[in-house]
Amino acid sequence: QVQLVESGGGLVQAGGSLRLSCAASGSIFSANTMGWYRQTPQNERELVASMTSAGSTNYANSVKGRFTISRDNAKNTVTLQMNSLKPEDTAIYYCNMNVPGFLMNYWGKGTLVTVSS
Repeated sequence: QVQLVESGGGLVQAGGSLRLSCAASGSIFSANTMGWYRQTPQNERELVASMTSAGSTNYANSVKGRFTISRDNAKNTVTLQMNSLKPEDTAIYYCNMNVPGFLMNYWGKGTLVTVSS
């Protein structure tokens, strides 16, 4: 009963920046974890970054120092600021919301990020 809509994907040159946003709507539990995952035809979906409603963050080692996740609990949005992009960052990025203890896990449709060399 939660809908997630991503925006901000596109084509960017290596070294450039993009900002992804995700807006959640529906029956949202206040205590949740929102995050970003990415997937390519060669790799299974992997965690990029996540953030709890309390403010704790988690990043994949490959993006530490380059990506920053933030969220606005009042607006039910989460943002991923991606700097110093590399071609290997090219993937479909999915917004995710998880509610611990309730077996609730929601996904957006995904937004394509393409980084050219």
